[in-house]
Amino acid sequence: MTTDTSSLADRIARQIASEIGARPQQALAAIALLDEGATVPFIARYRKEATGGLDDTQLRQLGERLIYLRELEARRGAILQAVRQLEKLTPELEAAIVGATTKAELEDIYLPYKPKRRNKAEIARERGLGPLAEAILANRAPVPAELAQAYLTDEVVDVKAALDGARDIISEQFAQNAELLGRLRGYLRQNASLRSRLVEGKAEAGAKFSDYFDHVEKWAAVPSHRALAMLRGRNEDMLTLEIEVDAEDPRPLKPVVRMIAEAYSIGANLPGDVWLMEVAGWTWRVKLALHLSLDLMTDLRMKAETEAINVFARNLKDLLLTAPAGSRATMGLDPGIRTGVKVAIIDGTGKLVATTTVYPFPPKNDVRGTQGELARLIRQHKVELVAIGNGTGSRETEKLVAEMLGDLPSPKPIKVVVSEAGASVYSASEAAAMEFPTLDVSLRGAVSIARRLQDPLAELVKIEPKSIGVGQYQHDVDQYHLARALDAVVEDAVNAVGVDLNTASASLLARVSGLGTALAEAIVAHRDANGPFASRKQLLDVTRLGPRTFEQCAGFLRIRDGAEPLDASSVHPEAYGVARKIVKACGRDLRTLMGDSAALSQLDPRAFVDERFGLPTVRDIIAELDKPGRDPRPAFKTATFADGIDDMKDLKPGMELEGTVTNVAAFGAFVDIGVHQDGLVHVSQLADRFIKDAHEVVKVGDVVKVRVLEIDIKRKRISLSMRRDAGPGSASGSASRQLERAPRDNRDNQVAPGRGAPPKPAAGKPAPREAQGALGAALMDAFKKR
Repeated sequence: MTTDTSSLADRIARQIASEIGARPQQALAAIALLDEGATVPFIARYRKEATGGLDDTQLRQLGERLIYLRELEARRGAILQAVRQLEKLTPELEAAIVGATTKAELEDIYLPYKPKRRNKAEIARERGLGPLAEAILANRAPVPAELAQAYLTDEVVDVKAALDGARDIISEQFAQNAELLGRLRGYLRQNASLRSRLVEGKAEAGAKFSDYFDHVEKWAAVPSHRALAMLRGRNEDMLTLEIEVDAEDPRPLKPVVRMIAEAYSIGANLPGDVWLMEVAGWTWRVKLALHLSLDLMTDLRMKAETEAINVFARNLKDLLLTAPAGSRATMGLDPGIRTGVKVAIIDGTGKLVATTTVYPFPPKNDVRGTQGELARLIRQHKVELVAIGNGTGSRETEKLVAEMLGDLPSPKPIKVVVSEAGASVYSASEAAAMEFPTLDVSLRGAVSIARRLQDPLAELVKIEPKSIGVGQYQHDVDQYHLARALDAVVEDAVNAVGVDLNTASASLLARVSGLGTALAEAIVAHRDANGPFASRKQLLDVTRLGPRTFEQCAGFLRIRDGAEPLDASSVHPEAYGVARKIVKACGRDLRTLMGDSAALSQLDPRAFVDERFGLPTVRDIIAELDKPGRDPRPAFKTATFADGIDDMKDLKPGMELEGTVTNVAAFGAFVDIGVHQDGLVHVSQLADRFIKDAHEVVKVGDVVKVRVLEIDIKRKRISLSMRRDAGPGSASGSASRQLERAPRDNRDNQVAPGRGAPPKPAAGKPAPREAQGALGAALMDAFKKR
């Protein structure tokens, strides 16, 4: 490694360390491990000594920033080389390029040297007007029109043409001043507003965007869900969006123009100053307003997308780590009205043992036959759980099952309503076809519903994460970054729980650290051909699975009742020696020591530290011996829906109900209370104290008690509260003030959040697209479609 490369690596490590709250050496160690191909779960769990205990969140942040900063450095190097080739790289310019900390700042500096098409300023220079522009800037006392007389030629026919050329040259200089651009951009970020208006003639078609027909708010204060709602409205040609700057400032000389003037010491008294002030205003209107507005719109989208992706990722993690019902025989019911209710029975291992379809609803109305068949299957297969999908016909099916269970002797199965988001995606997937090649697609959905109650994580990994339905605007955000974020969440969740090597599907194994689809399929093929794995070491017999991959994956794979008891734990095979030293110190057999908290609590972890394994690893091993194979997920719990409350029409203000949190956004939480429409607990109604973020109080999968505040059947909105002091019609809980809803369509399987205020009519005549001017049209066209 050269000195320059080493210095660059150190600089990047120092910057990342300061951002994630770590020391530079920790960041350097983590970067080295990532560059070697180690995964985040492996580093977080088994390389604590090297990284000083960086957790998976810090490591994910480090990885993302590492990509950005390396791209920044690559771009910096390319710009330095380009300017050097132009023979314009002065020490001051080089220092500015080297000191740039963001891509935007770097591009601002490079702008004057960037190859560009022949523009008006270049044409003016070719016509000999460069000295005129320099003369006006250098001496403000002469009248510019008089100076221009000396520059008239066959190509520059009059004074106006000469001054227009000088204006083009000076304006380009203003617009390419990196320091000025930085100040103006900063001013806009603090003071600009975002305005949305209805496109003329679209009031009826764009009714779902009615909150934004005439809406304005500070750019810096626009929350992600409102930004994405307005961006979608513009993309669907229902809204126009504009960045407004100093719109309410009554002064003729706007602050942005004054900032340009101050950058070049332009006063107001001398003839040259007066002309230059006009050039400054013209530069803002024609060049900088559009350029910086596009920057702000880009920043707004990126900021909104990042927040939306973070919300989606956080909700997905909570859903994946939902409590499993465990290894119990389960009946899965995929409700349907005309097409019937699809039924699948799985045993305690998730194996499909029976399927059928029953028709309790119109047109057949075979209620008695359905209940009899379900009761027969429950008795035959000793079913302990009944999982009912929450789609169309869910409450009707649940009511039918409840009546049937009432006639059964104890112990009776527990019925649970399960989210079926993504079940149809799985049913038609290649993975489902390989797993159940002869099973009808509709019945595969019932299998998925049953399995996701037994073990949500094991089943949900088979579905594309964005199809699971716990995000905002997932179809509007950058799909590459969304996929990266969600894949990271799935990887972390799978490895946090651990995977049974002898029962896991290829889909689940593929998410284990160091593996992937090809190796996961190879493991399953080896298992099918040779029987269950007796030890972790046998993984090395799998085709293409070498020592490096074994190191990455072994600690996350479990073998129950194997020859080596430690294979059932999260202790890595490389540390078995340390574990045996601990066992020997206790004078016990390993199997009897596992789970004996009293004996293990007497040990001093420092006594087992050696040159390879430090205190963090020793403590982890003792903790694992104390609770071998512990599952970090919570205990299984279900919500009980109120009898007789099956539809929104059954709700009344003041009702107290139990429900399950299905989605969490920054502005509140959506709760399924069993009426086919999730209610919203606004962030102000989540607790009897101030809550900034709904995630502080609830997460996806939580069972909560709520009180109904308001019901809007026409708009399909339910306002709920979790506050003890909330009552019907309370000001803080008013549905008209608190519901943060906006457009919903079939591209998202969750209600998209909008503005927290009632719809209001547009002020005056809605602005047609063609009336928005160059700035508005450019903003719309630049962002209409990705």
